[in-house]
Amino acid sequence: MTYVIVAYWRPREGQAEKIEAILRELAPAARTEPGNLEFIVNRSHNDPNEFLLYEQYKDEQAFVDHQQTPHFKTLVLEGALPLLERRERHAYSIIA
Repeated sequence: MTYVIVAYWRPREGQAEKIEAILRELAPAARTEPGNLEFIVNRSHNDPNEFLLYEQYKDEQAFVDHQQTPHFKTLVLEGALPLLERRERHAYSIIA
């Protein structure tokens, strides 16, 4: 069953451009993963300090595998997380 993650990222003051650069590097790397179906990064028109990530994986294990990749560990855990004020992740399943 397709596993969907919707993540909201809000950078700390003055860090939005660094976060965008990290996400521009992360997205193409994530799209090469065998279990990744879609990885889309959005930046809000109303609030340029708000990012939305929409990710689809073939199943939950593929998402777990994603979090073990070198690019996730380097770009997200080491690079992005210290620059974020807020990070929310919500998991969904496609029903229709």
